[in-house]
Parts: sequence; structure tokens; C-alpha cells
Amino acid sequence: MTGKDSNRLLLELEKIRRDVNREIMNPAIPELSVEDIRPVITMAARARLSYLQELIDISKISPDMPSHEQISMLSRQREAYEELRAAVNALETAIDRGYLDVIGAE
Repeated sequence: MTGKDSNRLLLELEKIRRDVNREIMNPAIPELSVEDIRPVITMAARARLSYLQELIDISKISPDMPSHEQISMLSRQREAYEELRAAVNALETAIDRGYLDVIGAE
């Protein structure tokens, strides 16, 4: 396979990926407005805040070394924040690639 053939194949695969993702996602998730997306972003921001607040609270109580329980709580806060951040990023990617429609965006 030549480089030209590889490039053509990769372009075709990208088109198939874009088409399939749009065919699957777009009917399942109705057009989103900026106001539909705001609560999602707000939720992720609140999770980040909780994670950082937990860290600061722990540092005030146990400045030298946190307890296992404190680390466990911090870990749960981080997991929630990272999961929501990943979901927001996935939503942004789906919008950016045209899988989902957004109305009223300027």
C-alpha cells in the first residue's frame, strides 16, 4: 500500500467514524442549547471545588500527614471531579466533531 493509498484509507475511516458517531448520537440527544450545557459545566466546576476544598481542609487538620480516611475521602472527591471533567470533555468533543447539534451558539 502506498502512502497515497494509506492517506485515502485514513480519510475514508475518518468519514465513517464521523458519520457513524453522528448517526448514533444525534438522534439520542436532542439539540442542545448553551443553557442546556451550562448545568453540566457547573456540575464539573462544583466537583473541582469540592476536591480542592477537601485538600485544603485536610491540610489544616493534618498538615504533616493525612490519615487513611482523609486520603480516601480526597480520592473519592478526585474521582468524581475527574469523571465529570472527562464527561464534559467528551461532550465538547462530540459537539466539536459535529456528532451533536448546538443551537443558539455564537
